Amino acid sequence: MAYRILVADDEKDIRSVLALYLEDAGYDVVEAADGAEALRVLETQDIDLCLLDIMMPELDGYQVLKRVREDNDVPVIVVSAKGQDSEKIIGLNLGADDYLVKPFNPLEAVARVNTNIRRAKGAVPQGKRPSATLTCRDLELDREACTLSRAGQPIALTSAEYRIMSLLMEHPGRVFTKQQIYEAGWDEEYIAAENSVMVCMSKLRAKLGDDSQAYIRTIRGLGYRLEK
Repeated sequence: MAYRILVADDEKDIRSVLALYLEDAGYDVVEAADGAEALRVLETQDIDLCLLDIMMPELDGYQVLKRVREDNDVPVIVVSAKGQDSEKIIGLNLGADDYLVKPFNPLEAVARVNTNIRRAKGAVPQGKRPSATLTCRDLELDREACTLSRAGQPIALTSAEYRIMSLLMEHPGRVFTKQQIYEAGWDEEYIAAENSVMVCMSKLRAKLGDDSQAYIRTIRGLGYRLEK
């Protein structure tokens, strides 16, 4: 039976991205949009780990954490845009098991979930654990070294290009919208950023080969997909 992860964050896009990566890693995911909803989920469902945002309406993450620690030892990873040591110390002193600073790579979030689940349960989901290396045709992406190669030849990528290729190579053949690609690549909300996506995808295609549609194909009216 898969471990169940609660993702509590008032930003829907962040919840969606985390849910996508965690489900691919073999976890069940429950979402909460505010602190009060997070508490209700923790009180009514069997949750194995909680990713808890600090800045939420109703109850903030610190208030939720304090209430949870009164009678629950579920592992909690605090997620916050505040990376100061003082903020981390507050969270850890209230009983958090780990601290993740925004913006973050979703793969790092999955790795931290794996680590904390392993500490608490002694194992992580099998079969769908994210691979350190992704391959598609003659492309190989090393997620530990953060490098991409084609037929053994390295391809230099920007950080946004790397994150986009990681998303596409995780799901070859799947169509992603411009919004999904932008939010994965730039890790921020998609607002009138269509041109940025188009320019980035054009540069990626040029780096992958002479045929502009050989690897990344435009699906008119929908978005882009990596050809299997």
